[in-house]
Amino acid sequence: MQTPLRIRISWHAGHLTATLDDTPTTQALAQALPLVSTARAWGEEVYFDTGVSGSRETDARQVVEPGTVTFWTDGDALALPYGPTPISQGEECRLASPCNVLGRIDGDPSLLATVRGGDPVRVELVDA
Repeated sequence: MQTPLRIRISWHAGHLTATLDDTPTTQALAQALPLVSTARAWGEEVYFDTGVSGSRETDARQVVEPGTVTFWTDGDALALPYGPTPISQGEECRLASPCNVLGRIDGDPSLLATVRGGDPVRVELVDA
């Protein structure tokens, strides 16, 4: 069995790690790491451009659990929801459009609340 891919996402006020599943989008993202981007916030979701383009996978979803690591194919961006977005119904995490599900944030996704729009964000592989 292949070792799960782990990434570290860092910004000015903190960092977290995530464990990603083996998907075509995850493989493309891994090839692009490390990367530095600019954070944007949309409700309780942080997203940022990756420079990676991918096609929507068959299991893409628009409503996900907080802390799900997703790839927004319409924007070539990682999208990290930790609570409701402007189009959520109730407390759900509703993404702008169906996104590829890559994995889960390790630990508490509410740490993402400390990311501010415009913050530089670094994503890198975590050595096993």
